[in-house]
Amino acid sequence: MMKRPGKSFGQIWNMSFGFLGIQFGWALQMANMSAIYEYLGANAEDIPILWIAAPLTGLVVQPIIGHASDRTWTRLGRRRPFFLVGAVLASIALVLMPNASSLWMAALLLWMMDASINVSMEPFRAFVADLLPEEQRTRGFAMQALFIGLGAVGASMLPWLLTDVLGLGGGASKGAIPPAVRISFYLGSVAFLSAVLWTVFTTKEYPPDEARPAEEPSGILHGAREIFADVKRMPRAMKQLARVQLFTWLGLFCMWLYFGVAVARNVFHGTPGTPEYERGIAWGGNCFAVYSAVCFAFSFVLPAIVARLGRKRTHALCLLAGAVGLASLAFVRNRYVLFGSMAGVGIAWASILSLPYDMLAAHIPANKTGIYMGIFNFFIVIPEIVAALGFGKLMSTALSDESALVRFIGGDNRLAAVVLGGGALAIAAVLVGLVDDRSGPATLTS
Repeated sequence: MMKRPGKSFGQIWNMSFGFLGIQFGWALQMANMSAIYEYLGANAEDIPILWIAAPLTGLVVQPIIGHASDRTWTRLGRRRPFFLVGAVLASIALVLMPNASSLWMAALLLWMMDASINVSMEPFRAFVADLLPEEQRTRGFAMQALFIGLGAVGASMLPWLLTDVLGLGGGASKGAIPPAVRISFYLGSVAFLSAVLWTVFTTKEYPPDEARPAEEPSGILHGAREIFADVKRMPRAMKQLARVQLFTWLGLFCMWLYFGVAVARNVFHGTPGTPEYERGIAWGGNCFAVYSAVCFAFSFVLPAIVARLGRKRTHALCLLAGAVGLASLAFVRNRYVLFGSMAGVGIAWASILSLPYDMLAAHIPANKTGIYMGIFNFFIVIPEIVAALGFGKLMSTALSDESALVRFIGGDNRLAAVVLGGGALAIAAVLVGLVDDRSGPATLTS
């Protein structure tokens, strides 16, 4: 791969700006889907399996999109066509989701929304490796984390602003999604499409270094064989990072599944259909906004910390901050103290969104960036699938409201699940120490 010229701050800003919109939509989904399911009548043990659409679509869509974008070149470039198609479809899904009238309809729309978000999101990771020289990649991924944090702040606070500040609360009975949630999703649709269009029209891509041979085989079966072959040839550092990702995203998924409803029930003492529950869900969005704001701010200093401590040590310390933040919820019952807990999660989130991809990019072949970024997503969605399939049983047995752990923390099983997520992040922090992060030419293992 030829040496890429360095980019100015403004150019890196433009190429990353689309992530603000992607995260706006994704954060609305993460903060509100469990509540939407409870509004429509779901129980605690039903929620994990209803969420399974999100990881399953990522498992299938991201490697396919990565493989396809590696082999695409159009007038819009290599990655930008995928940004655009995903943004249009995700914006439609964001408009439809808050109008769901049943659990099955909401679950189907989650499939559509998550698949569309993945179509836009996966090529953005490869975009940094395509356009920036290695010495600027940490800055590029950190800029993406900055916009992810900024987008999530706005998306997470919207329901609270509309409910408590603008007085649009009400209608939060079972079977009825509140007006504030519906309006938030409509605004998210506009933000998603507008931000992605900004990147599409302000950033040009480099053409492929080498033309694809005309005789190179193509088609679905060949593509599938090539993906499986690339999985077998994963670089050693990528396999080591995979273990870190498995525990990292298991911890995050525990948080996303149950944090909002845990706050509504354990801090605000509400149940679906009560004003306390609606305020609790909105406050949970504020807590997500806090960790996203910390992510935004911490992204400015992350490159300097990496320069001093290195990527491995920095990532391990950040994951530990997130572990402490989630575990501390076992003892927190004050809504404002929750902000301190979520600050630790924000530090971890800034690192999670950038440093694993930065480490990975140094160890993969340039012509396989898209596919390996897609395969890397396996280690995000596999723990989410395991949680989606197994947490329903866990919530009704080992984490039932009568279990020893739940009695110890003095809350319900939703809160216990969030605390367990902190333990998973702590394990991930330990595993970072086993990663070989020496820079050098990418090599493949057989």
